[in-house]
Amino acid sequence: MTKLSLRAVQKLTVKKRDAWWTVLLVDPVATRMLIVLARFRFITPNRVTWAALFVGLAAAGFFLKGDPQSLLIGALLYHLSFILDCIDGKLARLKGNGTVFGGWLDYVFDRIRVLFCALALMGGQFLPTDDERYLVAALVVVFLDMLRYVDALQIYKMRMSMRTKIEKITKAREEEERAARGVPADAEGEQVVFMEDLLRDNPGAAAETLREEAGAANVVDLHEQFRDQFPWYTRVRRAMLRTRIRPHLISGIEFQMFIFIVGPLIGQILWTTVVSAALVMLFELVIMYKFWLSTRDFTRVMEELSPAPATVGTIAPHLHRGRHRRAAQEALLADERYRAPEAEDDPGFWPYPQPNVTPTGTTFRSSTTDSPMFPASTPAPGRSRSTGQPSPASGAGHRGRGRTRDETGAGRRQLLGDGGHPRVQRGDHHRQGAPVGREPDLRAGRGDRRRRRVDRRHHRSGHQLRRKQPACAGAP
Repeated sequence: MTKLSLRAVQKLTVKKRDAWWTVLLVDPVATRMLIVLARFRFITPNRVTWAALFVGLAAAGFFLKGDPQSLLIGALLYHLSFILDCIDGKLARLKGNGTVFGGWLDYVFDRIRVLFCALALMGGQFLPTDDERYLVAALVVVFLDMLRYVDALQIYKMRMSMRTKIEKITKAREEEERAARGVPADAEGEQVVFMEDLLRDNPGAAAETLREEAGAANVVDLHEQFRDQFPWYTRVRRAMLRTRIRPHLISGIEFQMFIFIVGPLIGQILWTTVVSAALVMLFELVIMYKFWLSTRDFTRVMEELSPAPATVGTIAPHLHRGRHRRAAQEALLADERYRAPEAEDDPGFWPYPQPNVTPTGTTFRSSTTDSPMFPASTPAPGRSRSTGQPSPASGAGHRGRGRTRDETGAGRRQLLGDGGHPRVQRGDHHRQGAPVGREPDLRAGRGDRRRRRVDRRHHRSGHQLRRKQPACAGAP
């Protein structure tokens, strides 16, 4: 491979905006190392990522020793590990062999390196001093690092979601307007342009100028409120972007460098951790506030594109209690989206039992008229054939008391028929004459068992009284 041009490599591989630590202390070294490493074909971005992990773990080993010399070596190794971590992405952009798995591997190895180095650095200071503040500092470092990167990924995901929704609604609105005017559907319409993209591509231009050039009707600004509240931010951002430094001064990169490099070098690990944690939390709160204002701008744009109905923010009437909701419930259940599923092979299966709704073939009726369980020619167990009322022997109204074993067995056989339904093949606890639309109780017959226990106690007590009662005079 011929010798590569340093300026061409920098233009192709460095980012347009990056952390100030990377721009000032990493890129000058990383691009020169990249020119050397790119000559070898066996050096791939994934292998560089693995090398960065191993160098970071070696730095953690020196951090664990805790002496000043080991801390110095560990800080230098950590900086080298971060340089290799930047080289893998630059090498992928230079050769065009980057993969999705390589991006995932880079992210996961970064978290592993921070975890081991934080535990080793704070553990190396805790072991000789027994100062528990170092253990708390280790937890704080790991937590803030995870919070920073998880929050950044989630905010990016939500921003992309907002942009997708705006583009979708705008496209649907343009198609409706074309259909109303009779324009062919395949005609290209005006594309939606976001102000943040215009500012990124033209960092030195003003937002008003870019809006006029792109057309005010097609430009969507999701950071309008933030720029209105902080007008100086645009000027500062414009000045910093000339040197490729992003306005987010204390990000996850600076947080790591201060703790794992600056702290060990100056010998003030605990105080460096406290200051770095406070600064990164402050900038995270600013980012969260900026994202909140962006969501308000998104809501305003969505209302302009598709006005929300008047019922937004209110509770539907059919969800309130009272008899007035019955009509709304019936209309809701009549909707095709809530229709009952197809019947199963089991004729007695009813997936969604509802009050006052009688599925065919599974109702336990209180009367014998047109009952699928009890034909008209055969009265229900315990009821009179002529009147259909409970007979005195059946004990209805006393929960089955007074029934004999033959009557109970006959009623159960008549209830189950030939094969019997599997869901009602339990004991005597199934009451006859259950209300319409309700299935029999499928629980174990606790009431029947309790009554049988009471009857047995009464039987034993009566038997004892009869044995203790003296015989009457004149008895045979």
